[in-house]
Amino acid sequence: MKGVLLAGGTGSRLRPITHTGPKQLVPVGNKPVIEYAIDDMREAGITEIGVVLGNKGRGEIQKFLGDGSDYGVDITYIIQGNPLGLAHAAGCARDFVDGDNFVMYLGDNILKQGIGDLVESYQEGDYGAGIALQAVDNPREFGIADVDDDGTITRLVEKPDDPPTNLALIGIYVFSDAIFDAIEEIDPSWRGELEITDAIQSLLDAGYSIDSHVIEGWWKDTGKPEDILEANHLVLEDNPGMKAGTVQEGAEVRGHVDLHETATIESGAVVRGPVSIGPGTTIEDDTYVGPYTSIGPDSTIAGVHIENSVVIGESDIRTSGKVVDSLLGRGADIGNADELLPDGRRLVVGENSDLKL
Repeated sequence: MKGVLLAGGTGSRLRPITHTGPKQLVPVGNKPVIEYAIDDMREAGITEIGVVLGNKGRGEIQKFLGDGSDYGVDITYIIQGNPLGLAHAAGCARDFVDGDNFVMYLGDNILKQGIGDLVESYQEGDYGAGIALQAVDNPREFGIADVDDDGTITRLVEKPDDPPTNLALIGIYVFSDAIFDAIEEIDPSWRGELEITDAIQSLLDAGYSIDSHVIEGWWKDTGKPEDILEANHLVLEDNPGMKAGTVQEGAEVRGHVDLHETATIESGAVVRGPVSIGPGTTIEDDTYVGPYTSIGPDSTIAGVHIENSVVIGESDIRTSGKVVDSLLGRGADIGNADELLPDGRRLVVGENSDLKL
């Protein structure tokens, strides 16, 4: 079985963070989102992976992943170009798949339990496709599956007014090569895109059985800043780190802290986990780093109270203020305005920024 990892899209919901890089490389727990998907595939025994790229962020993703050898996989790059829908992205991988069954995984998804059970369930039956589902509180906002008592899908409905179930498609699928003929049979939706739900429904209409697997652990689509923060919370909670770097005498460190071997917590700092601190980063005296915070590489954090936040990296944060529930992009520089006149906030704010002052 092969893997197809979708890494296109514009990341519009994550602007301004994605003005300077693709959404799949935004870190959660100091690890780029796309790396979680690759880990899940490898752990399910899938080592031949085609990464489908769009026009935005193509070079950065290729540079980060390389040939895949650093992650124990073999990566082939597939160019989609303009984002014309998930089914279009899948269709671009036809030559790579070359008749095999394959997992298709949206590269901005993170889930707790991996995909091994989904793959195993699909392989145990005779199916045209298998779909990962999760119960959601707001089924009108998702593609929804109608499922019979033995778990076989009977119908798919996109954002229904009257949902038949609360089981949402979460963006992880297993397909036979029959999906490619189904994609050729569908028309673009009202959005002008080829929808994967329409292609799967075409398989159903043609008589193929569709397997379903309900994901019991947490799942997050990391498409928005608040999703990144929640995913960071969940990852840090589930994967407690171990101190490895330098903790100076007089520093107070409690709970699980993943401290890179080249990072330093100076005397007088307080760090309460779960927290992840990346390489080359220094937490200076009189600083509080609170739970569910990830601080990326080559950063200096001084005098600030920060918690439940993600600092992507290469940042200099020196302020007596309090930072909570925040996503700070690479190279963020936050200074202290206490002694500056006139009094007031001093901001350089990019397009699509969201501030609470």
